[in-house]
Amino acid sequence: MIDIILKYFPDLTSKQKERFAALPELYGDWNSKINVISRKDMDNFVEHHVLHSLAIAKIVQFKSMSDIMDLGTGGGFPGIPLAIMFPDANFYLVDSIGKKIKVVNDVASQLALTNVKAEQIRAEQVQKDFDFIVSRAVTDLSQFVGWVKGKISGTHYHKLHNGIIYLKGGDLDDELAPFRKKVKLYDISEYFDEPYFETKKIIYLPMK
Repeated sequence: MIDIILKYFPDLTSKQKERFAALPELYGDWNSKINVISRKDMDNFVEHHVLHSLAIAKIVQFKSMSDIMDLGTGGGFPGIPLAIMFPDANFYLVDSIGKKIKVVNDVASQLALTNVKAEQIRAEQVQKDFDFIVSRAVTDLSQFVGWVKGKISGTHYHKLHNGIIYLKGGDLDDELAPFRKKVKLYDISEYFDEPYFETKKIIYLPMK
């Protein structure tokens, strides 16, 4: 089941392999109770959700003790796969929908992910600075920037300057026009061979 992850991340520890391997059953169980992920998508769960989230690990290696917020995490993407990949970084997963945070907390508990904190909260209520804020297509980028302004730390520890790392697909020209001078686009198809990723992008917007 996790062969597709090992194809692109061959150096995983046994603990990481174990945690990634446990995800399909955990989410399958939750999905039978509440609709965390679209039913038709569960057949491609690892590729469409886990591997897609891990595309971020191809452009940045989160350092020990760095703070990352996953805003609008839904059922835990990209935050949960990234927390497995970077066990020494701190992940704060937030969503305004309580039942989704219930899923995230259960998955993190079952996997013993001590580097994950999940909370039902709105973006404007978050009172903390982060090195990076990650997300997966929750809204238009201009609106998202408005939500997270003032929540990015000015102290840099990574090769990438602190900012937003956003997963999105399709035609992004109009959406990115206001940020044209600063934004950087990465084609996920440069890292992963599967046809699903042909139109998928990583948007990186430095904020400090």
